[in-house]
Amino acid sequence: MSEAENHIQDLAAYVTASPSSFHAAHEAARRLTSAGFTRLDEAQEWTGGPGKNFIIRDGAIIAWVTPSNATAVTGFNILGAHTDSPSFKLKPKPTTGKFGMLQAGVEVYGGPLLNSWLDRELQLAGRLVTLDGTQTLVASGPLLRFPQLAIHLDRGVNDGLVLDKQQQMNPVWGIGDAGTADLLGLLASGVGLDPADIAGYDVVAADTQAPAVFGAEGELFASGRLDNLSSVHAGLTALIAVGTVANPEGPVAVLAAFDHEEVGSASRSGACGPVLEDVLVRISDGLGATVSERRRAFSTSFCVSADAGHAVHPNYPERHDPANRPVLNGGPLLKINANQRYATDGVGAAAWARLCRTAGVPYQEFVSNNVMPCGSTIGPLTATRLGIRTVDVGTPLLSMHSARELCGVQDPGRLAQVAEVFFGTVV
Repeated sequence: MSEAENHIQDLAAYVTASPSSFHAAHEAARRLTSAGFTRLDEAQEWTGGPGKNFIIRDGAIIAWVTPSNATAVTGFNILGAHTDSPSFKLKPKPTTGKFGMLQAGVEVYGGPLLNSWLDRELQLAGRLVTLDGTQTLVASGPLLRFPQLAIHLDRGVNDGLVLDKQQQMNPVWGIGDAGTADLLGLLASGVGLDPADIAGYDVVAADTQAPAVFGAEGELFASGRLDNLSSVHAGLTALIAVGTVANPEGPVAVLAAFDHEEVGSASRSGACGPVLEDVLVRISDGLGATVSERRRAFSTSFCVSADAGHAVHPNYPERHDPANRPVLNGGPLLKINANQRYATDGVGAAAWARLCRTAGVPYQEFVSNNVMPCGSTIGPLTATRLGIRTVDVGTPLLSMHSARELCGVQDPGRLAQVAEVFFGTVV
């Protein structure tokens, strides 16, 4: 297979292993450990100095390579991404149902395309926490489904489907009496836990359909959670590659995969929280930096905020900017917004152009149609919190926030190629 095809198959394996943000962090940690990285405990002292390390904070993971010649003023090259995706999260007292059907009480997480979740076999995945604080990952396999109403009972459905998030987004998971069934107990028993010991949980729904390459020449790729596991995976593979042949004079290469971006990033493991700054300060301390030297290092640092973006939709071209219309397999996006919903500026754009040229990768510019307000990313949050120059980029997608998104086979691997150059280069 080509390099792009190898990358896309590995991305498929990563997405499949990552039905929740906690699984995404765990799978990244597994891969990093296999590549010689060491997991550090935030509650313990760190020795500092050169090396390959990572920490996990809930559903976030921060990993870094400190080169052998790093000093107190060595800058940080950070690729920021996020591990979470729009979904549905289990509510308290999740076992519900009526008319002999068991249902699950769920709350909408982020901004999913609701209709894309209908009539799919879904799993529940996340973490269960016992009374003593022990955390256990769980993934149920196919268990749930949001059954759509038959067209015979709603003849106008094809003229406009409107779904009530409370009334109509209640997945079914079995036949029986909700008074005697126990959905949480089913999850606990599946991982060998006593249901009576479960005191807390963070569990979401995830599509179980396997990722697939398709198209006339195998040029398209469909999968759940490409926003934003495509970026996490690109950064992960690039960091592992750089860790194998680190540039001794290079920057400290950092992968920051945050949680909770889809709901605003305001958490202890989100980009608004202190997790990245905590790690950077401790790396800096390990290199013997004073506060002044740390600020000098931050002033020469650079952040690539990597999050999925929009390709032009052939059925809705009027929704896109008339002059800037990125296409699938045209290369990663440089995302630009005058109102700083993306953090890209002219200096950052020029740096991104240099990195892509060095990597031999084409890129495309993305800007929104003026009447279509764009989303945002962790980029502006990171730039504001740390004062580090930041540029927003990402893989072009169709069907963003669908249960199953679509990209070109070439683009994720190209993003990883640029990330590898970025991690080893003083920008």
